[in-house]
Amino acid sequence: MTESPAPPHAGDDEALRERALAALLTARERTTLLTDSVDDHDLTAQHSPLMSPLVWDLAHIGNQEELWLLRGVAGREAMRPEIDGLYDAFEHPRATRPSLPLLAPGEARSYASEVRGRALDVLESTPLGDGPALVRSGFAFGMIAQHEQQHDETMLITHQLRSGPAALTAPEPPRAVDAPPAEVLVPGGPFTMGTSAEPWALDNERPAHQRDVPGFVIDTAPVTCGAYRAFIEDGGYGERRWWAPEGWAMVREHELAAPLFWHRDSGQWLRRRFGVTEPVPDDEPVLHVSWYEADAYARWAGRRLPTEAEWEKAARHDPVSGRSRRYPWGDEDPTPERANLGQRHLRPAPAGAYPAGRAPCGAGQLIADVWEWTASDFLPYPGFAPFPYREYSEVFFGPEHKVLRGGSFAVDTVACRGTFRNWDLPVRRQIFSGFRTARDL
Repeated sequence: MTESPAPPHAGDDEALRERALAALLTARERTTLLTDSVDDHDLTAQHSPLMSPLVWDLAHIGNQEELWLLRGVAGREAMRPEIDGLYDAFEHPRATRPSLPLLAPGEARSYASEVRGRALDVLESTPLGDGPALVRSGFAFGMIAQHEQQHDETMLITHQLRSGPAALTAPEPPRAVDAPPAEVLVPGGPFTMGTSAEPWALDNERPAHQRDVPGFVIDTAPVTCGAYRAFIEDGGYGERRWWAPEGWAMVREHELAAPLFWHRDSGQWLRRRFGVTEPVPDDEPVLHVSWYEADAYARWAGRRLPTEAEWEKAARHDPVSGRSRRYPWGDEDPTPERANLGQRHLRPAPAGAYPAGRAPCGAGQLIADVWEWTASDFLPYPGFAPFPYREYSEVFFGPEHKVLRGGSFAVDTVACRGTFRNWDLPVRRQIFSGFRTARDL
């Protein structure tokens, strides 16, 4: 059992430079759209105590780029050392960030732009094929592009939480072309989980290792709004037996009755999506549910959430070759025909869309559309080593955080692959989270 080889450009210095440049420019284009689409008041306001002001994210993006590319790679002196503490995510919780003496919108834009100009000079002059681990295969530049895209997703969550009219628009995603079977079999046996070959993989995705997973059955698509509505209408939020104790306490304390942003009006379920109120689409994957809600639905349906290893085997394992692919469809990078990524549509595609993106087992939409909660705690793989700093992953390991896999419509291709691991607290609902279910044979 092996994993797919690294991308064909992984050892080519010039190809790596082009790849890193494209990733950095794509990320900045998205950041600019998310921050230029609202006025300065919206940039500096805190739209939810769960999120930072957008202007904090903007300057934090620039500060991290300076720390890692200008100081870390190029060894340059700090441009504005007095702001490092303001934009340290571990030093200041999100709820307190509006009280900090943050850079004003114009200053934040100028700072991020100046850092970017200098960082591109560093990219042009830095050998990428070999050398220190931080720059080998362009890792530091890929890490910063992923970091910015992750904050672009965070900023899109803030856009969803803000009140007022829509600031963003996007075309509709493609419709489903067929109705695949409800579930598929994933045979038991070993497979290669994680990666040691993907050059820009983050520390928690490493190293590649063998897992032996018993056979199981998994949904071919994420659970839809229509299926979840049946759980609601069957009294799912009022039945303690479906809920983990902590989840039941959450339901009772906050009087939950539906996913976040849903409400009922004149007998119809509606939702608010980026400033627009619309009927809940039955054929679209359910969104903005916590791990506790996903787990309760699965119990109600007589099923369970897949483990992280089951999810990855369904998404990556090719039983013909015995290899684990980079993506469900193969080793090629994502394209618009294969997955709903890059904030291109600002909503999940209907269940059954993107047939070109299906895995060998027949399951679809494993990459993009919605982050999928798994049953697993966020834990290190055997042989894990923190890199390049322990605060990226290591401090979050443990039973407090649950793993999400697959990405969402808000994620860019640079920060989404078959091995990518996300994690969050099981109470979180503002994130672009959904789920699919599984069952034993």
